[in-house]
Amino acid sequence: MADIAPAEVRAEELAALGAVVVDCTKCRLSENRLNVVFGSGNPDADVMFVGEGPGQREDEQGLPFVGRSGELLEQLLGEIGLARADVYIGNVVKCRPPKNRDPRPDEIEACKGYLRTQLQLIQPKVVVTLGNFASKLLLRTDTGITRLRGTAYEWWGRFLVPTFHPAAALRGSTRVLAEMREDFQLVHAVIEGKLQRRSPDPVAEDAVEIADPEPEQLDLFS
Repeated sequence: MADIAPAEVRAEELAALGAVVVDCTKCRLSENRLNVVFGSGNPDADVMFVGEGPGQREDEQGLPFVGRSGELLEQLLGEIGLARADVYIGNVVKCRPPKNRDPRPDEIEACKGYLRTQLQLIQPKVVVTLGNFASKLLLRTDTGITRLRGTAYEWWGRFLVPTFHPAAALRGSTRVLAEMREDFQLVHAVIEGKLQRRSPDPVAEDAVEIADPEPEQLDLFS
């Protein structure tokens, strides 16, 4: 793998990319947005969270995972000794889809380069996908989140841990919250170096990329 630039250089490049994305008009989602939600957090984070796309409150504030979902995310982080400022949080698409629908293939195509570059610049040890959409997309699988979760998958030279979206736990399911806590313990094990690389779980073996390509070859979705 190519040498990783110093953290301060990567942080500057990430900020420069964010300044570009603010004016993006590559797809129809730009037409009705209030704000681009590029991402926020530590540009040298060990953990990067990836959601689907901004909701109404995120669109209004220009920040990912605000409101009750963000509060629960911060609570779960605290339980493994992390704060929101320690991690980086982004989304597959940077503008809110109308009525919070799933992003469409052409919208993902237009936006995926931004997420790819964020991953290359941040270089997290573990990527955490929140919910069905981001998990299926990044793992290239049709398997649902209920079966995907509970495993740390080897993914492009790092680990990927899929878990439920915080909104699912906020609907009142104690089971979902308990399983999210289990998944966050997996995240903790990765960043503490307690989880070694191994073969992928059969549930998504066709979806997981074990190779360690050069950064410019990183293709998340094709």
